[in-house]
Amino acid sequence: MTTTSHLRDTRLLPADPAVRTLAADLLATVADAPILSPHGHVPVEWLSRDLPFSDPADLLVVHDHYVTRLLHARGVPLDRLGSSADPREAWRELCRHWHAFAGTASAFWLSDTLQSVFGIDDDLSAETADATYDAIAARLTQPELRPRALFDRFRIDTLATTDDPLSDLAEHALLAADPGFTGRVAPTFRPDRYLDPEAEGFAVLVESLLAATGRPATFAGYLAALEDRRAHFRAHGAFSADHGVYEPFTCELAPAEAEGLFASALAGDLDAAGIRLFRGHMLWQMARMSVEDGLVMTIHAGVRRNHHTATFRAFGPDTGHDIPVRTEWVENLRPLLESFGTEPGFHLILFTVDETTFSRELAPLAGFYPAVRVGAPWWFLDAPDAIARFRGAVTETAGFYRTSGFIDDTRAYLSIPSRHAAARRADAAYLARLVAEGRVREGLAHRIMADTVDAIPREAFKL
Repeated sequence: MTTTSHLRDTRLLPADPAVRTLAADLLATVADAPILSPHGHVPVEWLSRDLPFSDPADLLVVHDHYVTRLLHARGVPLDRLGSSADPREAWRELCRHWHAFAGTASAFWLSDTLQSVFGIDDDLSAETADATYDAIAARLTQPELRPRALFDRFRIDTLATTDDPLSDLAEHALLAADPGFTGRVAPTFRPDRYLDPEAEGFAVLVESLLAATGRPATFAGYLAALEDRRAHFRAHGAFSADHGVYEPFTCELAPAEAEGLFASALAGDLDAAGIRLFRGHMLWQMARMSVEDGLVMTIHAGVRRNHHTATFRAFGPDTGHDIPVRTEWVENLRPLLESFGTEPGFHLILFTVDETTFSRELAPLAGFYPAVRVGAPWWFLDAPDAIARFRGAVTETAGFYRTSGFIDDTRAYLSIPSRHAAARRADAAYLARLVAEGRVREGLAHRIMADTVDAIPREAFKL
C-alpha cells in the first residue's frame, strides 16, 4: 500500500482534507499504471507510419468535437475550425474563448495536456495565442513528439481503433509485423452503415459487402458476408464489435420475414416501422454472432446524430451536433437478452448518455445477466462530476466489477492520458468517500482502485 507524505497535485480530489489524503493514497497506486484504451478513434496510420503531427490546431482543436462544438456555440463558424482552415487562426479562436471552457472536462484535459506534454502552465489567452502556437509547433518537430514515442511515453498498453467492415486492415497488419513496435493496437468492427437501411448509400454498401465476400444477395448471404468480415477482423486482432444506435431496440424475426425486409431495404421500399424492425433484428443478429465468434459486443445508444441539417450538409458528420436523447433499455433489449443474456462467454457492454438509466435500468440488468456490463460514462458524461454520479448510481446495485473500466472514446491522441487521469482521480475520490464513511475497508479499496484500471477492463473486453 502506498502512502503519500504530502500532497502536491490535488486536482479533482475531495476538498475535505482527511478524505483527500485517502484519495491521494488510492490515486498513487494507479497514477502511473499502463493505459488500456479498448474503444477509441485514433487512426491506425498515425502509428503504423509514425506520421508527425502537422500543427497545433490539427492536433488539439480540429478533431476534438468537445472543443469545436463549444467554440461554435460561442459564435465561431465551423469553417474557421476545420481541417481546411488557417491553423493559426483556429488556434487563436481557442485562445480567445478559453475562459468559456472553465469548469468543463475539456478544460481539464487540455490544460493537463498543455502542461504535461508541452510545459505550458498558464491559461490560454488572446495575448499569448501566437506564442503558445509557436511553442507547440516547435515541439512537434522533435522525435519525442512522434506518435510512437508518445505511445510509449503515455504507457499505453492497448489501443483500439474503429474500422469499417470492408477495411483490409493492411495498416494494422503492417504495424503488427513491425518488430520495432511492441504495443497492442487492435481494430474494432463497426458495421452501423451496413445494418441501417436509412444510412446513406445503404444498398450500395451492402452490394460492396456481398461482392467482397462472394456471397449471394439473399438475407442468408448478407449474414454470412458479415460473419466473414468479422472473422477477418478477429484474424487481425480485433476483440470487440461496436454498435452506435439511436435506440437499443432488438427483435428476433422469422427467416421469411427477415428476407422480405432485406429485399425491401435494398430496394429502398421500407417504411419507418419496417426500418425499425430490420435494425432491431440486425442488432439481435450481431449478438448472435458475438456469442458464436467471441467478439465483445458494445452498444453506444441514445444519440440523435447530425441534429442540425444545414451543418451536416455543409461540413458532414461528427461536427459537434450529435445530441443525447432519452433511452429505454429494459424492454428494448429484452428479446436479445432472452436469447443470449445467459450465454457463457458472451460480453455485452452498454453505454448511455442518458444518465437517468444508470440506476433504474443498466445497473439492475448488469446485476442479473452474466453477459451485461455497464459501460463507463461516455461522451457528455466522461467528466468528473458525472463519473461520481455514475459510481453512485451503479455501485449500490451492481458493484464495481460489473462495469467496463474507463474508455476515452477519442481521436484526440494527446488527450488520452489526461482523460484517463481524470477518470482515475474521480474514482479515487469516490472510493475515498466510501472508506471515510466506513462502507469499504481501506485495503479492499486499494485492490478495487487497481482493478478499475486493469483487471476490470481486461475482463470486460477479454484482453
